[in-house]
Amino acid sequence: MAVNKEMTIGQVLTINRQTAPIFLAFGMHCLGCPVSTGESIQDAAAVHGVDADALVEELNKFLATQEEK
Repeated sequence: MAVNKEMTIGQVLTINRQTAPIFLAFGMHCLGCPVSTGESIQDAAAVHGVDADALVEELNKFLATQEEK
């Protein structure tokens, strides 16, 4: 499954909890925050000064490697 900017952090973590380090590497430490289940990746990235496109790209690269296993 591909991640997009309209998904929430919570949705991505539900798909694969091993994506957490990617969020953390981008400075998004709000993984347990209640807002992470209602705010889109794009909105959360804007709040944290993160490039949402780069984050989504890294998440999708990681998830693609998991599908190969």
